[in-house]
Amino acid sequence: MRDAPPGGLSDWLARRLRHAIADGRLPIGSRLPATRVLAAQLGVSRGVVTEAYRRLGEDGHVAGRGRAGTIVVAAPVSTSQPAAPRPSAAPRRTAVFGPEPRADVFDALRSSPARIDLSPGLPDLAAFPRSAWLRAERAVIGELPAAGLGYGDPRGTPALRRAVAAWLAPNRGIKVDPDEVIIVAGTAQAMGLVAQVLRNDGITTMAVEDPGSLGARMHLHHWGMDTPPVPVDSEGLRVDELGDAPSVLLTPAHQFPMGMVLGGERRRALMRWAAGGGLIVEDDYDAEHRYDHPPVAAVRAMLPERVFYAGTVSKLLAPALRIGWLLAPPRYRDAIVDAKRFTDLGNAALPQLVLARLMQSGDMERHLRYLRRRHRKRRDAMIRAIAAHLPDASVHGAAAGLHLTMTFDGALSDVALAAAALARGVKTQPLSWHAQRPHRPGLVLGHAASTPTDIAEGIAVIGEELRRL
Repeated sequence: MRDAPPGGLSDWLARRLRHAIADGRLPIGSRLPATRVLAAQLGVSRGVVTEAYRRLGEDGHVAGRGRAGTIVVAAPVSTSQPAAPRPSAAPRRTAVFGPEPRADVFDALRSSPARIDLSPGLPDLAAFPRSAWLRAERAVIGELPAAGLGYGDPRGTPALRRAVAAWLAPNRGIKVDPDEVIIVAGTAQAMGLVAQVLRNDGITTMAVEDPGSLGARMHLHHWGMDTPPVPVDSEGLRVDELGDAPSVLLTPAHQFPMGMVLGGERRRALMRWAAGGGLIVEDDYDAEHRYDHPPVAAVRAMLPERVFYAGTVSKLLAPALRIGWLLAPPRYRDAIVDAKRFTDLGNAALPQLVLARLMQSGDMERHLRYLRRRHRKRRDAMIRAIAAHLPDASVHGAAAGLHLTMTFDGALSDVALAAAALARGVKTQPLSWHAQRPHRPGLVLGHAASTPTDIAEGIAVIGEELRRL
């Protein structure tokens, strides 16, 4: 207790326990001391320990298990970064935030040190179902014949294609034969394959939502596609402004980054546009993470002949797996398979088989239900923090997904605000990165991978820096 501050003992204890969980001194599955016992050892009141345990529970690191006591259930992603010193003057612009985002801007942002990471696009990585994955992995290795270790089908293993087809029907409203499923290395590869195939068919333009994903736009540019912007409003993409674009990239279930759902009338307009020859690339990146009502059905469920549909486990499990799936219109399916074959001969088979086992056993669905509860608490924590520290900001996209977007009035530079926050140890993305045309300034804030405590602290820092600018 020598290093404990004179006040805030519960904060101090929660922080020490969080560090012990992060560095493995309190491994996942271990039991914390009874509150009465730890209070006596530390010479503090039992209420101090109870409050510290409560905060760890809110952060998702421990859970009460009745007579079994309080159990460590998840480790923080990182608590090793030291607190950044408070600048005495306006912070220097961080190299990540230049006049225009470079091709490697997301790599640079990910590698930038920060105490609190509010970048969008990450699920709660600390909640990855390690035990279930290991069980599935042992079962797969134990049952796999020697022939299963050889080269496989470039479309993916039959087991995972069956599992994906079975997952899409109840979760996304898509009825598809397993033979139509193509396993890919995430949505990024799916876009690359689609762009290559469309270019070979003479299509070099793919309209995109504006604001819309900078990362997706960069991938399309790399493969030689033009990406004219089409505005979005509260109902999603302005289909009436698609004009003569031959193809369009959409995030209809949870528009990135603004968060709205493509409305019913817009969907009908989109169907009429596609009937005239247009092609749709549907990026269904995080549709399963809906909190206030069930997810809307995928556009692919209504237009199988005109839609390339891309899904992924990056937002369900972890981006590190690099596993996703792609459904192509019948006309382009063989060409997509050829492009996949000559890219990498197909994804690694062993992770596919483990994932298939996880999906077929019900562990994936149980994990999704668990994530929804955790993510909802973190979303609510972010909304409360924004209301407290940024009361004039407008919040968008709260009903679903792993991020919120907040916008501001005035001539504020959101790039300068993001740079100032990073200099204080808080990582986020400026909304202007994702807009091709002038748009209200704002920030895109991920909430799923940070604890409620870190979210509140990070938003407070952003609020302070906003008032400085």
